[in-house]
Amino acid sequence: MAASIREKQTAALKRMLNFNAPPLKNTAAEPVWKVLIYDRFGQDIISPLLSVKELRDMGITLHLLLHSDRDPIPDVPAIYFVMPTEENIDRICQDLRNQLYESYYLNFISAISRSKLEDIASAALAANAVNLVTKVFDQYLNFITLEDDMFVLCNQNKEQISYHAINKPDIMDTEMEGIMDTIVDGLFCYFVTLGAVPIIRCPRGNAAEMVAVKLDKKLRENLRDARNSLFTGDTMGAGQFSFQRPLFVLADRNLDLATPLHHTWTYQALIHDVLDLYLNRVSLEESPGSEASPAGARPKKKSKKSYDLTAADKFWQKHKGSPFPEVAESVQEELDTYRAQEDEVKRLKSIMGLEGEDDGAISMLSDNTAKLTSAVSSLPELLEKKRLIDLHTNVATAVLDHIKSRKLDVYFEYEEKLMSKSTMDKSLLDIISDPDAGTPEDKMRLFLIYYITSQQPPSEGDLEQYKKALIDAGCDLSPLNYIKQWKAFTKMAAAPANYGNSGVKPMGLFSRVMNTGSQFVMEGVKNLVLKQHNLPVTRILDNLMDMKSNPETDDYRYFDPKMLRGSESSIPRNKNPFQEAIVFVVGGGNYIEYQNLVDYAKAKQGKRVMYGCSELFSATQFMKQLSQLGQK
Repeated sequence: MAASIREKQTAALKRMLNFNAPPLKNTAAEPVWKVLIYDRFGQDIISPLLSVKELRDMGITLHLLLHSDRDPIPDVPAIYFVMPTEENIDRICQDLRNQLYESYYLNFISAISRSKLEDIASAALAANAVNLVTKVFDQYLNFITLEDDMFVLCNQNKEQISYHAINKPDIMDTEMEGIMDTIVDGLFCYFVTLGAVPIIRCPRGNAAEMVAVKLDKKLRENLRDARNSLFTGDTMGAGQFSFQRPLFVLADRNLDLATPLHHTWTYQALIHDVLDLYLNRVSLEESPGSEASPAGARPKKKSKKSYDLTAADKFWQKHKGSPFPEVAESVQEELDTYRAQEDEVKRLKSIMGLEGEDDGAISMLSDNTAKLTSAVSSLPELLEKKRLIDLHTNVATAVLDHIKSRKLDVYFEYEEKLMSKSTMDKSLLDIISDPDAGTPEDKMRLFLIYYITSQQPPSEGDLEQYKKALIDAGCDLSPLNYIKQWKAFTKMAAAPANYGNSGVKPMGLFSRVMNTGSQFVMEGVKNLVLKQHNLPVTRILDNLMDMKSNPETDDYRYFDPKMLRGSESSIPRNKNPFQEAIVFVVGGGNYIEYQNLVDYAKAKQGKRVMYGCSELFSATQFMKQLSQLGQK
């Protein structure tokens, strides 16, 4: 199995923190103590991959933001990890003038231009610090890896390349060029880190095509300059790829606007939808204790707690794609096994406390000593387990509160039926006008999915009726204005995207979780089980990966940056099915599609699929962008 992108990016960071030398194997040697200086971009790239403890093991004693006030530490080397922007370069020059550190290792997240390098050089000369700038590197790490098989391009200035930015009606060509260049730069860094030159496929006539053309050109230029090519020799690491090149599918968000609005049922996607999940860290508001505060006292403030969902968390890795009811059961089971282990340790303690008078106790002692030793040695493991169980208990409880208060199970089931065009058991108006079901935003999302997926748009009369119900429910109708234009504009209006014949089977209400000892009171929440179906993005990937002929994808353009220029039709095409593929959605992605692709890859032996997007938004954030577009 080739290394995942998460491992590769982590390895690149570790190498950088070791002054760009491969990390030493013998860990006995004391690391060189050093300072890490990063900007917000660098922080976002490092934080999902390396914990503070890992940084400390690498010898990083301090990590500071570039634009904070920093005191001079004259006898320590400093490693910089920043974007090559004007203000960052100015600040580095200022650090050189102020002689803050013993030596400077400058690492730029994405390639630095010649003119900016010259600025640094002249500042170093002026400050008489030329010999202190030890190394300058382009790291090509301008993307954020969130999972082994998932990445996003940027987080800091994501509104600059958001769906809204690409699709706003009054966009100027220069702006569009800028957006495309930003996206291409991130993708280029991704392929340099991956160490592979892909074969690019994309639909015609939208933003995805513009990205493909630019990326093809950038890869081609780099490959042609043989001396400085980033894809040759040692960087390529022998045997990373099974001689097969990956397929890179660029999709455009406009291909499927229903999925980002969909209410979901799997754990990770639910957390992203209803809680605040941001770069693998989830923030919860802890409700204050229920004990009454004395009259006249100020109400207790809600404290915010954040938890990291990491690759080391086995429960998370196993269940992030499971339907929520399953997760609740698993958390409960984990809790029960943990309690049993804890009781065992307590029991041993009480036996050890016996006075050694009667013979029974003595004989029990001897065989219990061994047990106790093993119990004590497993304590750190137990504590870590307890921390993870608590984390998931809290997170799952918070999610459950949302499901119950907003009837999300009803929404999920209804939307799945809309998407698969199956028969409805109650009318849409009922849900919209039911005051207990969900927030105004939930209702709006449901209606938009109905509108996007319907074969015939509702008649004017019906539409007025729906609009009135939505306004009564307190909804903001501006997203609808945009979706109406979008639907009229897309040629797809003839045939709405096909969502596969998905379906949910209610499995009867929870049996096991209902027993009284459970933390989770699931009364009234439907136990829905998912049937596997492919979303539009997954279906397109399937056609392109297995070289299936399909009217949907036959027209996709084909780029091969390794070929010398030939017209597109004359390029010899790869005829074999691909084993590795990367899907990238221009205009934003979500965890529902990611999960769908993961499930797809699991079902296919030996295929690897990665998912990337220009930004990761929850339905709420996407609705905001739609309503901004609708207000124009």
